[in-house]
Amino acid sequence: PAVDSEQQQRIEAMKQLILDEVNVKEMEFVEGSGILVKKVKCNFRTMGKKFGKLMKEVNQTVTGMSQEQIAQLEREGHLQMALASGEVVTIDAEDVEIFSEDIPGWTVANEGALTVALDITLTEDLRNEGVARELVKRIQNLRKSSGFEITDRIDIQLEHHPLTDKAVNQFGDYISGQVLANSITLVDKVSEPIELDFEEYKVNINIKR
Repeated sequence: PAVDSEQQQRIEAMKQLILDEVNVKEMEFVEGSGILVKKVKCNFRTMGKKFGKLMKEVNQTVTGMSQEQIAQLEREGHLQMALASGEVVTIDAEDVEIFSEDIPGWTVANEGALTVALDITLTEDLRNEGVARELVKRIQNLRKSSGFEITDRIDIQLEHHPLTDKAVNQFGDYISGQVLANSITLVDKVSEPIELDFEEYKVNINIKR
């Protein structure tokens, strides 16, 4: 959710860099409070000095702020509010903590006026793509350590494994394009094998120019 159009424009200008750096596929801006519910917590150490005996009332008022009031506080940096007693006080954004609750399947983070929700649900397609990217990374390293030229085309033999098989079957064209492979052949046993370590499992591979 963007606080205002200026913040959204600045993020949009750097959108592709952000996606590339944090390995995220899509970024969407959302409006309204239906998706992310924000809450406010008082900093009693600083606000206690400002409001003294009114602090209990201030805390009740702040914790009961509406989503629209929270958005205004983030946008303007301060907000005037009427207490139950009728007294009007000014709440400064620097004296409170604004945070968002995690929602099922997402994790939420706040920093100043910026809020980000990350969808952490891994689909089968995402898992396969992740394995494909890891394959590309390791094959590129293998090309380099083998002394291949950047333009050399290669043929790949890859030993069967449930995870890498799925990745190659779904993203074989992507892998081939990235590593300049004429072919990727899945086999039961690789000749002249080189071990690829994926931490949780290992797969034998052979590449030839």
